[in-house]
Amino acid sequence: MSDQYRELSGKLIDFIQAQQMFFIGTAGAEGFVNVSPKGMDSLRIISPGEVAWLNLTGSGNESAAHVLENRRMTIMFCSFDKQPLILRLYGEAEVIHPRDDEWQALFALFPAHAGARQIFRMQISLVVTSCGYAVPYYEFKGERQTLTNWAVKRGEQGIEQYWRDKNQVSMDGKDTGIFPDQSNL
Repeated sequence: MSDQYRELSGKLIDFIQAQQMFFIGTAGAEGFVNVSPKGMDSLRIISPGEVAWLNLTGSGNESAAHVLENRRMTIMFCSFDKQPLILRLYGEAEVIHPRDDEWQALFALFPAHAGARQIFRMQISLVVTSCGYAVPYYEFKGERQTLTNWAVKRGEQGIEQYWRDKNQVSMDGKDTGIFPDQSNL
């Protein structure tokens, strides 16, 4: 029922590009495991062995804290229509911030989003497909504009203040690296 690959095939790349949503899984050495849904056209396939996803400002910053401590990441895609399929990408990720040299080149791959916080670049170690027979059908009706409207209303200074207030430390009390010097924690 499942197959394993070292990198993405053309067929799997097509599947990923047709999905409206994906899920990120990360964990530190101890503490909570984080699973987070993502959408808004925020994932790019760099090569058959590498993907990147744009992380937008949200209530937590768990993935960033986890990847600083433990680079392991899982990205999962599910087919909610047509042929059932679950696709998982396992690998090691790095966090790229707007202050980093790689930011501009990677950020240019995505639509401009107010509140863009980080880009995660993941080297794929293993690709696993499974049946997805128990995944229900769902109909995509469109992206929610709530996060975009919230970020635009706050503006750049408001977003930075939100990062200072809410995104510097994970639920486990771990540094997220959102600011180069977090001595003001």
